Amino acid sequence: MSWRKWNRIIHRDLGYIAFGLTLVYAISGLAVNHVRDWNANYIIEKTSLNVGAVAEISTAVTTAQIEKVLQAVGAKGSVQKTFPLSPEQLQIFLTKSSLLLNVKTGEVLFEKISPRRGFIEMNALHLNELRGSWTLIADLFAVVLIVLAVSGIIMIKGKKGLSGRGKWLTMAGVVLPVVYILML
Repeated sequence: MSWRKWNRIIHRDLGYIAFGLTLVYAISGLAVNHVRDWNANYIIEKTSLNVGAVAEISTAVTTAQIEKVLQAVGAKGSVQKTFPLSPEQLQIFLTKSSLLLNVKTGEVLFEKISPRRGFIEMNALHLNELRGSWTLIADLFAVVLIVLAVSGIIMIKGKKGLSGRGKWLTMAGVVLPVVYILML
């Protein structure tokens, strides 16, 4: 069997293996690239409402009054911490949400945070937040991508291959990141 046939077999089979991981890394890459435009890991819902005056100053708010405010806004979870931001404003931190309460006016800004299922897991894989055995899988995937890149450019021969138009396309793919790095 010729080396070209082996090259095609290896390229094809590694391509099948890499398919799922390539989708995960590509989708997560798009999400991470646009982190300034949206939060890829969490959905943050903000609601403003008025629950009526609670106290004169934020340090005078009791636990019972906080519970009443939480019921009025429909907040779930236990209070983790409270923090007076000013004499009139009290920040209330819950497990998966927070409230900014103006104790004099009763104005509340309620922020509810919920995970963006699918994205949060893909981003954790892409950014290797799991460490451990995932590092080995990610490294093996990187090696597979290198093999796919090399086997792909030598697969076709002739004017459509690396000796023809392939050299120009390959050169463009190499020059683009180099030029961009030099411009930094």
